[in-house]
Amino acid sequence: MAEIVSLLGEELAFLTPNQDAGLLPINRYVMDLEELAKGDSPPAAMAGLKVVRVWLDQILDGPGRFTEKSIHNLHTWHAWMSSTLEAWEKGTPAPAWPAEWDEKRKSMVGPEPTQLFAEAGETAIRLNLPNDVELLSEFHSESLELLNDIEQGVLVLESNPADVVTINSIFRAFHTFKGGAGFLHLEALHGLAHDLESLLDAVRRAELYITSEIIDVILAGADVLKQFTREIGAQLQGINPGAPILVPTQQIVRRVRSLLRAERTLSEPAAIVAPETTDTRATDTRVTSARQAVESLATSSSRGLVKLDTTKLDNLVDIVGELVIAQSMVVHNPDVQNIKSLQLIRCLRQLSRITTDLQRNAMSLRMVPMRAMFHKMRRLVRDLSVQQQKQVQLVLEGEETELDRNIVEKLSDPLVHMIRNAVDHGLERPADRVAAGKSDCGSIRLSASHQRGGIVIRIQDDGRGLDRERILATAVDRGLVKASANLTESEIFSLIFLPGFSTVEKITELSGRGVGMDVVRRNIESLRGKIEIRSLAGRGTTFSILLPLTLAIVEGLLVGVGNDRYIIPTLSVRESFKPQPGTVSAIREEGEVISVRGRQTPLLRLGRYLGTPSRAVNPEDGIIVVVESGDSARGLLVDELIGKQEVVIKSLGETFAKQNILAGGAVLGDGWVGLILDVDTLVKEPYHLSGGHFANSSTPL
Repeated sequence: MAEIVSLLGEELAFLTPNQDAGLLPINRYVMDLEELAKGDSPPAAMAGLKVVRVWLDQILDGPGRFTEKSIHNLHTWHAWMSSTLEAWEKGTPAPAWPAEWDEKRKSMVGPEPTQLFAEAGETAIRLNLPNDVELLSEFHSESLELLNDIEQGVLVLESNPADVVTINSIFRAFHTFKGGAGFLHLEALHGLAHDLESLLDAVRRAELYITSEIIDVILAGADVLKQFTREIGAQLQGINPGAPILVPTQQIVRRVRSLLRAERTLSEPAAIVAPETTDTRATDTRVTSARQAVESLATSSSRGLVKLDTTKLDNLVDIVGELVIAQSMVVHNPDVQNIKSLQLIRCLRQLSRITTDLQRNAMSLRMVPMRAMFHKMRRLVRDLSVQQQKQVQLVLEGEETELDRNIVEKLSDPLVHMIRNAVDHGLERPADRVAAGKSDCGSIRLSASHQRGGIVIRIQDDGRGLDRERILATAVDRGLVKASANLTESEIFSLIFLPGFSTVEKITELSGRGVGMDVVRRNIESLRGKIEIRSLAGRGTTFSILLPLTLAIVEGLLVGVGNDRYIIPTLSVRESFKPQPGTVSAIREEGEVISVRGRQTPLLRLGRYLGTPSRAVNPEDGIIVVVESGDSARGLLVDELIGKQEVVIKSLGETFAKQNILAGGAVLGDGWVGLILDVDTLVKEPYHLSGGHFANSSTPL
């Protein structure tokens, strides 16, 4: 969400009164935010979205253009929204609700919410934060685990309604949740959990059989309990502390009690609406893994798990990184190396082994399996398939693959967006699939694996695929590319990531792959990753996301330019070679290009670009490193290749905050600092050949 809010701010900067320019892009960004604001989004931000939606609808339905007041409102909202999301990420108190919005809030809500709640027979919850803050914190974290386990267990029951182990596990989870809610006097949660527990108990005693209606009710009840729990978490983080928590439960309670009144009226189990699959191995894997997720809470205590504040964990990783740097500086110190002592050499080798093992173990503490995030997609696919009236089979592979916790958290939103697009637009409707000679059940395969020195996540569907010709025609019509452009198939597919392309795709139903995909790519690139596309018309599409294992350490190619050294992340390096005479040519007003495997690739003299004197005046005297970002590539001319090594990333501080060429710095083994280059900028940003500075940056090196 923060990424979209940032892009929205760029649009707001160009607004002027009595103009409609920017209205549709702003509305699109707000729609993207509304689409994302369903999972773990801060409640205050969700309320803020309701405010901005009122303003935009008034403009869209009314004059269709901005006024000075509406521009002021949007800028005020944007500043507040940015601060709210930042506070949510850092776990600090959210900013106060602007006083000038009070009237808007009243016009939206009408009478006092607590009054409406009481009239509807609902029970609001008020937390006793001064006395119960520690108990509430423990209840919050454990409840989210319980509810996620319940959700995954219910999805198992769709495939196997008679799975006694899963039914008992869900029952125990509701029972545990009810006990915690009752102990803290959270009456609304306690009552709903009790009714859901009773429903599962009736199933356990064979007085009811699992049906699609029971599945829907349990999932809906778990969603309400999860919403309650998130509101509790928000107040624990200082967002509207002490305010009544208003989440309606009576409708779910009535549905549950209606099902309970029908006990013993069903003589046979009803069929569950779930797609059949001939891939029994995939089904068995899916059921087994989800069942393991349901029972994970019960087995965790036997493994001796300890809960740890993530801030402490991050601090530990940082300290270990500093230790590794200090150890390397000692080992490579010239004074130490001049000491001729076998005993010292053995001690230094032992020190190196210990620090290496310590660093490896410290980094592993931040690694978490993809299982939890992958299982969230199961619920998403289920709900979307019902909404779209499609049969969809989700196959999960590589759920135990581990990735840095920080990357997993930031990857969730892009993955949700891509899965949603795959179901909504990638897969055809059952009748269309049958007409095309396919099974009426569409398939989406979500996998994770270790490849190419990092993690590769693939989202593969067997739908209609991307329409190459229509994508290119649409891009030409909108002026995104020239009609004479000679683009490869991969470059054409990458056009869906361009800002402004998505709205047209949504309107023309051009396979639906462009809605918000520019934001998806930005999010992936912010994680030092990249995304690739393969598609066959009528056969399906595969998105491959390549990510580093961690954000704290980068494996890089160390290159020398003059007296300076720079680090290029190896994930972005395609190849390196010593150029032959005649392979570099100049193009008027376009710069230099070098022939790489028969293709003309733009050349960037890194020393000239960075304002660093370079020894390689002629390309033949240096080394070409071909780097890539997306489907674009550029050859970097450097003086020498020094080697490949893993380095701990360090922030460059506020001085370099506004530049876009450096991703960070790293202390090398000899104590000198190497600067980590941002390959996306090198490949995509325009540059000055006479250089000394780089484009779009206010901080020269």
